[in-house]
Amino acid sequence: MRKIKEIVLWVFRWIFLIPVYIYKYAISPLTPASCRHIPTCSEYAVQAIKIHGPFKGFLLAVRRISRCNPWGTEGYDPVPPKEEPKRKS
Repeated sequence: MRKIKEIVLWVFRWIFLIPVYIYKYAISPLTPASCRHIPTCSEYAVQAIKIHGPFKGFLLAVRRISRCNPWGTEGYDPVPPKEEPKRKS
């Protein structure tokens, strides 16, 4: 059962990563550089999905992209670290 869960998560991870990679390598080079954050929003999305998984990573990426506007934030904005589950004592 655990193996099936890992395979499903892997498939969903790639379903979310493929559009980001298409944007990052096919569309982004054709547009002028205008990112207000470090790392860029596309790199942030890739890192968030790889660290937090496809669902939470996607939500973190959407939240970051929503802040990328003329009145939004700017500067260094790393992906938050993954919280380890708390152990029951």
